[in-house]
Amino acid sequence: MSNIVAIVGRPNVGKSTFFNRLTETRSAIVDETSGVTRDRHYGKAVWNGVEFSVIDTGGYVEGSDDVFEEEIRKQVILAMEEADAILFMVDVSDGITDMDQTIADILRRRGKKAFVVANKVDEPARTFEADIFYRFGLGEPYRISSANGSGTGDLLDDLVKSFEKKTAESLPELPRIAVIGRPNVGKSTLVNTLLGEERHIVTPVAGTTRDSIYTRYNKFGHDFFLVDTAGIRKKGKVSENIEFYSVMRSIRAIENSDVCLLMIDAQTGCEAQDINIFSLIRRNSKGIVILVNKWDLVEKDTHTSKRMESEIREKIAPFTDVPVVFISSVNKQRLHKVLELAMQVYGNRIQRIATSRLNDVMLKAIEDYPPPASKGKFIKIKYVTQLPTHAPSFAFYCNFPQYVKDPYKRYLENKIRENFNFTGVPIQIFIRMK
Repeated sequence: MSNIVAIVGRPNVGKSTFFNRLTETRSAIVDETSGVTRDRHYGKAVWNGVEFSVIDTGGYVEGSDDVFEEEIRKQVILAMEEADAILFMVDVSDGITDMDQTIADILRRRGKKAFVVANKVDEPARTFEADIFYRFGLGEPYRISSANGSGTGDLLDDLVKSFEKKTAESLPELPRIAVIGRPNVGKSTLVNTLLGEERHIVTPVAGTTRDSIYTRYNKFGHDFFLVDTAGIRKKGKVSENIEFYSVMRSIRAIENSDVCLLMIDAQTGCEAQDINIFSLIRRNSKGIVILVNKWDLVEKDTHTSKRMESEIREKIAPFTDVPVVFISSVNKQRLHKVLELAMQVYGNRIQRIATSRLNDVMLKAIEDYPPPASKGKFIKIKYVTQLPTHAPSFAFYCNFPQYVKDPYKRYLENKIRENFNFTGVPIQIFIRMK
């Protein structure tokens, strides 16, 4: 299970530069999503073999200084509630400002693990200027330069060491299903409807990560954990900043789940924020079922659902092999269908294809349509196998892996999907040297 690290600090101290260094220039990085909420940044980083999620709480606030300060204070508090570690960034060339002091006071009072990161120490003379940050009472400042990367290694070594080992031993091996979506799409109603019918069958299990609550659902022939996400148990104090909060909760819930039920509001249709969340699930290689909720409130003719479904598929392309169900949480419409699909997608995600069967099917498909020659090189794919990963990944071995382009990888993925059932599950294709 991934740890979440939040970068906090006032504007223009170099948070985004540092975020980009973490999420783009490390060898095993996935990628970043900009605009998950407004200009919120979320990305994955790996250091010493430990993967963690990074959130840049960059300022998106417009308006007077007072509003600005209040918003940043709120974001710091939210980040502290949700993150496993905090990187508190300050600018060595500015010394300690009032806003820095305010953030430091919040961090000290909350007792959260925080690393003071003195940025812009670009030359040796600046090293001593960073001593002023001892005054925060948060331990030794780490002297770094986001721009050229100096000092980041020591910081990341200590950051990774600070993570508590998260184990899932306390939970039985059951599918984990999360209900994900923008605020107010009806997540709470769905969860409460699912759980509310016969309360005594449901047993809450404290999660292995601090803020994930797993509730066991065991009826109608299904047995799985529902992963609590934003909106199920909202904290009162975050109502103003619910968007930022829900994204942090969603990230945690996505990472702790096997299958995500992505809820979309039928009245507003599929919006940019929904697509961002969809991409987040896809990049984490989790199973997906799309639920179009509040279907009872939409005026319909015979083609309404077809039209909306094709509009959704257009927006989520190229990964369109995903179940879409039209539901009403309030009227309990098609909820059994939702559970059946979630369990099918879970089954698709954990299936293993025998290597001999995979080669029979895929080598024939490759023979029918070989990879196009590149720079005079003829590419021969000799062998394919499924990798022993959590989510379906396939390695194709050939003589010139560097010349196999994305369109051909998509062809290979489509052929796998045609022959084996991976509906609702992202597939990764790797081309390797034989």
